[in-house]
Amino acid sequence: MPISESFARRLFPILDELTNTYPTPFHIYDERAIVQTHRHVAQAFADSAFRQYFAVKALPTPAILSLLLKEGSGLDCSSPVELMLAKRLGARGDDIVFTSNNTSLSEYQMALQAGALITFDDRSMLEQVVALPDIVAFRVSPHGVIARSSQMGNAQQSKFGIPEAELVQSYREAWDRGARRFGIHGMMCANELSLEAAVQAGVQVIEVGARVAREASIELEYINIGGGLGIPYRIDDQALDLTAYADALKRALKQAFPHNTPKLLMELGRYISGPHGVLVSRVINRCSKGREIVGLDASMSALMRPGLYGAYHHLTLPFADQRPEGVFDVVGALCENFDKFAVDRPLPSPLIGDLALIHDTGAHGHAMGFTYNGRLRPAELMLTDDGDIVEIRRAETFDDHTGPIQWQPVDVFNPHQVR
Repeated sequence: MPISESFARRLFPILDELTNTYPTPFHIYDERAIVQTHRHVAQAFADSAFRQYFAVKALPTPAILSLLLKEGSGLDCSSPVELMLAKRLGARGDDIVFTSNNTSLSEYQMALQAGALITFDDRSMLEQVVALPDIVAFRVSPHGVIARSSQMGNAQQSKFGIPEAELVQSYREAWDRGARRFGIHGMMCANELSLEAAVQAGVQVIEVGARVAREASIELEYINIGGGLGIPYRIDDQALDLTAYADALKRALKQAFPHNTPKLLMELGRYISGPHGVLVSRVINRCSKGREIVGLDASMSALMRPGLYGAYHHLTLPFADQRPEGVFDVVGALCENFDKFAVDRPLPSPLIGDLALIHDTGAHGHAMGFTYNGRLRPAELMLTDDGDIVEIRRAETFDDHTGPIQWQPVDVFNPHQVR
């Protein structure tokens, strides 16, 4: 949906001048709103043992991560690079949750050395490792009760987590290995806007945790319910009532664990930063090919979600409100037909040179970018709390793109010498 009134009020008066001196396309984020959203989440759970861990994969930009660390957020990492990034920014020990899948031993060892809260995504990993972390946590597979996301899938389709029926034995095996401190992880929905469904997904993990703790004769120190809270991408989407959501989960936690209530962890990414970013681009082409086409100087390298998922992102021409409307396909320049930001989208009639804003790119926007076809990823800017615009990631260059190339091939193996 459109960026917040506060963001628009501070950005729009300077946007034309900014884009006359700083080239499009670029993402720009609202520092103030990201901090406010994090604080809103923390306040909703303030009367309980709780910590929010920002999902690094949503927006792995150091300026944003540092901002959230200073606010007391932890960081949710799912790859070695994300883990190294978190450590580089000063995150230590239980500032980090490491929840990966298809994890290599070297990745596990890196997380172990960092002192992170490690989630085991499958039982086989437990069998492979020599040293266990201080706290052993297993991820429960989404098992179909909440199956609202094609990205998540159900137990038969999902690659994530351990089937619920195998959890008790998994904890018993960890106990036999010497583990005495435990947690549990589960994420049962993605981009969920229904309060009822989001609560049900969280309560499901809590109830599974309570049953497993009872049957395995262990105590859980924390229950990590992952992320999954949605944001209103469409104008008619209704935002989730966070206070009601938090209250429902706190009640469920107390009911399931009346004594020794575990700490509640969350891994929100999209919810924290998603609405507070916008991709600023410019119209560079208008043509008719049986359809009215509007070409932008941005492409899927800047925002993959519409082409990959068919995801909706609100799109506006901020300085063209008075023009007559038409229906347009808004596209990038990638040599792929699905490089489209919008199809059959009603818009004021665009002119070459117009600014075009694609909203809600503060999560899984730049982070999912790629360089296929030599279309490089754009810059990231931030509108600071005091109204300045700062560059937090420059646009990629030809030298960045070609840096790993060996222009003169280098020998790595000669089978003739081995023989």
